[in-house]
Amino acid sequence: MDYTPEQLERRNRSFWTPVQAVGALAQFLTFLASLFLVVRFLTTGQGYEITTVANVAKVLMLYFMTVTGMAWEDEVFGRMFMAKEFFWEDAGNLLSLAGNTAYLVALFAGADQRTQMLVMCVALATYVVNFIQFAARGVRSARQKRAQALAPAAGGR
Repeated sequence: MDYTPEQLERRNRSFWTPVQAVGALAQFLTFLASLFLVVRFLTTGQGYEITTVANVAKVLMLYFMTVTGMAWEDEVFGRMFMAKEFFWEDAGNLLSLAGNTAYLVALFAGADQRTQMLVMCVALATYVVNFIQFAARGVRSARQKRAQALAPAAGGR
């Protein structure tokens, strides 16, 4: 993503930038733990309690990242959510929030254990979709920056 010089300065000095960086790693690790435990539960029927703890931690991490991400987005772009520069990230995040909240609804509504884990599979899939679109955007941005950096060199020959 291309930041204006002002946005880049705000991003670089924001308290929320390192919070988001560290939080993204923690969120990824909670995703992996949840994924592993859900698959183990669905294949063996064992570990419901620890899987539930991991799943709730994963959902809470998503909520944490959403709230702190909104603070970061407001500081950098002047809008807490759905800033045009982060529209697709926020849209993917909404999808992930819906899937993860559905898990909590299933858990607290007393759905059977297998149903809860299947709902978490959907929630995990929404995280993967959001991660892929975020990573793809990063790759596109890196390619554009590389092309821009090479263009003046090629034009000067």
